[in-house]
Amino acid sequence: MVCATTGAVDAARDCRDLRLDACRGLALWFIFVDHVPDNSLSWLTPRNYGFSDTSEVFVFISGYTCMLAYGGALAAQGWATTVVRALRRAWEIYAAFLVLLLAYAALVWVVGNGERFVDETNTGFFFRDPGPTLVHVALLQFAPVNTDILLTFAILHICFPVVLWMMMTSPTFTLVISFLLYMMVQLFSWQVPAWPSGELYFNPFAWQFLFVIGAWYVYVGSASLRPILKSRTLLIVALAYLAFSLFMALSWEFKSLEALIPSAVTGLIYPIYKSHLAPVRLLHFLSLALVVSRLTPPQWNGPARPLMTAIIRCGENSLSIYCIGVLLAFIGQVVLTDVSSGFAMQLLISIAGIAVMVIAATLLTWETQLDRRGPRLF
Repeated sequence: MVCATTGAVDAARDCRDLRLDACRGLALWFIFVDHVPDNSLSWLTPRNYGFSDTSEVFVFISGYTCMLAYGGALAAQGWATTVVRALRRAWEIYAAFLVLLLAYAALVWVVGNGERFVDETNTGFFFRDPGPTLVHVALLQFAPVNTDILLTFAILHICFPVVLWMMMTSPTFTLVISFLLYMMVQLFSWQVPAWPSGELYFNPFAWQFLFVIGAWYVYVGSASLRPILKSRTLLIVALAYLAFSLFMALSWEFKSLEALIPSAVTGLIYPIYKSHLAPVRLLHFLSLALVVSRLTPPQWNGPARPLMTAIIRCGENSLSIYCIGVLLAFIGQVVLTDVSSGFAMQLLISIAGIAVMVIAATLLTWETQLDRRGPRLF
């Protein structure tokens, strides 16, 4: 049985909301499919049907689960233990990023001897200037393609103890400060610099707002907003915005629809920057989250079917499965380039990749259940 997410962080000590793992697991499958270049099956993912995609799902759930895990344990474990746990998780994300980066570079070298696929994967700097590249990797200023979100996650987890302290002091003030920082990005393009030029793709100054919204919602927002979220009018507005977003997204692929959009509308919403979490993306995700929350039951009683179990297993091991998915997507890219780019091969790569992710997640869960910490050798 799974608890209802009522906004009480103390519930985290007693139960686990499997809907969060299910959302993360399904998002991981979608991300893998989207990361395979020119994959026709990406039409099955949310990316093509609205302003936001699965990145927003991950960031929101990350803030949500951080508050559940660390906020729920704060009273029993104290600040010192809570801060250490949060920083340890940041280190785990950073370490996973480093291992992924090493494996990614090794795969590119094996496949193309450091010459092929270096531009598509942004790994050429490793082979041309390994020294400076490693320094900037260590400083969270460089990432190959599809790995940059891990840098933002590491930064957000490093900062979470401060967010938690502010949230415990004044949740409303914390949300306001987070919103003001988000607006500085929208108005003045505040950014975290990256190497060799530009900025981190998932700008932490912008994406922190969605992270904080997730933490705020589980702490006080769920209870205080319950009457508003149950409003039928709000649900209709959310559905209308999702329909508008769907029409706009389809117009990017079908030019006949683009001609139907007034220039005043396009001038108002464009450009839609993902790196800065454009407001239309944020509103789209919040609308989608509202609709999904209204359509899914708060409690899950009954056995999980095999497909749902597979999705949940991936969500339970999201960090490891994300890293595996990045490597599988690159392997799929190589197969499509060197073997066949037909739809049958795209379908085979997508199904095989998801199957490998499920198997890996199942093994990781099994290993966690069997793990018994041994003595420290040094």
